[in-house]
Amino acid sequence: MIRAGVLSDTHLSRPDSLFVRQVAACFADCDVIIHAGDLTSLAVLEAFRGKTVHAVCGNMCDSGVRSRLPEQMQFSLGPFTIGLTHGARLGADHENALWNLFPEVDCIVYGHTHRPVCQRYGSTLFLNPGSFCATGLYGAPGSFALLEAGEELAARIADVTPIR
Repeated sequence: MIRAGVLSDTHLSRPDSLFVRQVAACFADCDVIIHAGDLTSLAVLEAFRGKTVHAVCGNMCDSGVRSRLPEQMQFSLGPFTIGLTHGARLGADHENALWNLFPEVDCIVYGHTHRPVCQRYGSTLFLNPGSFCATGLYGAPGSFALLEAGEELAARIADVTPIR
């Protein structure tokens, strides 16, 4: 079983101590981190040292991030193929646009909307972890997803636990 922590829309210029503590609490059991963009600065990835990281840039990322990270990518998580993009500039019909980007994957991970989604369309899992740093709508807490690849691919959305 491979367990991946999935987050997006951190919007940080550097990993402050609160972020580092939240990451440690949320992703302690994860060997893999998937960041769906808008990390804003590459320094944010320092919080995941020692883990395998798959990350893409988003529309709010600085030029350093955009020059180092792709806008979209595919990778394997165990026997499953994952498509990863931030999701900016896809238009109002995200699902159709995502299908067009990744027509043959088992799971599509995206961000941008700050709204968590964990839903299957046919055999494809669509996963948006929401915004990790509590920038969700209407004061919603931060959220993330846990993605498990074993015999099957399963995911769930969780709220970031407040840490002081």
